[in-house]
Amino acid sequence: IKAPSMFRVRNCGKTLITRTQGTKIASEGLKGRVLEVNLADLNSDDDQAFRKIKLCIEEVQGRNCLTDFHAMELTRDKLYSLVRKWHTMIEGHVDVKTTDGYMVRLFVIAFTQKQANQVATNCYAQSAQIRKIRRKMMEIMI
Repeated sequence: IKAPSMFRVRNCGKTLITRTQGTKIASEGLKGRVLEVNLADLNSDDDQAFRKIKLCIEEVQGRNCLTDFHAMELTRDKLYSLVRKWHTMIEGHVDVKTTDGYMVRLFVIAFTQKQANQVATNCYAQSAQIRKIRRKMMEIMI
């Protein structure tokens, strides 16, 4: 499996496939397959270990499967380390069209934090504030 050229390590693994039999072609079974690879493995950088990259097989050339970027996720432990008690979590998403014509769905997550001189134990946001923050996040992403 060959990763896209944007990553430092191009050979990112191997996959299994059933042999060609009758009208069922082996390479057709590979196309569209989605693989999950750790970004630390793709870039040889352990600081990026909390990101998971999904690659989709687009083309088969001999014994090589050429992939394209499909998605990026955070690992569960990283996401859970961000979430805190007594804070408001604000999530948002927006569909954006890139300059080269791809439609990309972007997700964003934000958290409230205490003021420097705050005495109260919690720092919740009111629903109107949450809507304003979410609207501002959408504007920034577009």
